[in-house]
Amino acid sequence: MNQGISIHRELPLDPARLIVAELATNAALHGHVPGRSFRLALSVVPPHTLRIELTDTRGDRLPVSPRTTVDGCADSGYGLLLVEELADRWGVRCGPVPSKTVWAELDLAAEARDVTGP
Repeated sequence: MNQGISIHRELPLDPARLIVAELATNAALHGHVPGRSFRLALSVVPPHTLRIELTDTRGDRLPVSPRTTVDGCADSGYGLLLVEELADRWGVRCGPVPSKTVWAELDLAAEARDVTGP
């Protein structure tokens, strides 16, 4: 079932899977416009960074840092807290209108050191 996709052996799959799942869930719940979908892009950016991007068509609904919005009684908002904890960096890029892209990055070199040791 590979379908021509090669996976770099040092990719941090568990954090990446969780981040993709969370960003995709957010796009489906908060970025959905009837008749439109979202786009997932994964890329390895030199020198050693996995970049995850989710683009949806709700540029008018921007996520904010969960550290500033989640209170102890909130029913939602914890997904981006997970992304913030797992990713080395994350953010939002606006446009082109009417879309936005939520992105997260994982440093592959740091993950490889954690797995293989110093």
